[in-house]
Formats: sequence, C-alpha cells, structure tokens
Amino acid sequence: MILDYEPGDKVTNPGNKDWGIGQVQSIINGKVTVNFENVGKKVLNSKIIILKKIYK
Repeated sequence: MILDYEPGDKVTNPGNKDWGIGQVQSIINGKVTVNFENVGKKVLNSKIIILKKIYK
C-alpha cells in the first residue's frame, strides 16, 4: 500500500471532519499516529481509515 502522506504532513479524516486538522506523527506497520487539533492523538489503521493530505 502506498500512502499519500508521511510524518510531518497535515491531514484530515473525511469520515470525522470534526476532529479538525491533524499532523502525522509516525507510520509503523500500517498504523498511522496522527495528532488532531480537536481530539488529540489517534492511532489509525491505514487499511481502514483514509486520510486526506492537506496541500498548501
């Protein structure tokens, strides 16, 4: 699986827009750790959750 983001990138979770903007902290074995502005740190399974990268 090729992900469109890497640590440091800003992302959103289209399925949970109320989480706000998040910053990718790490990607290990398909688990993506993201620190979201409204809900804090979440560990997500990249095979289930689709994150959308925010381009500047």
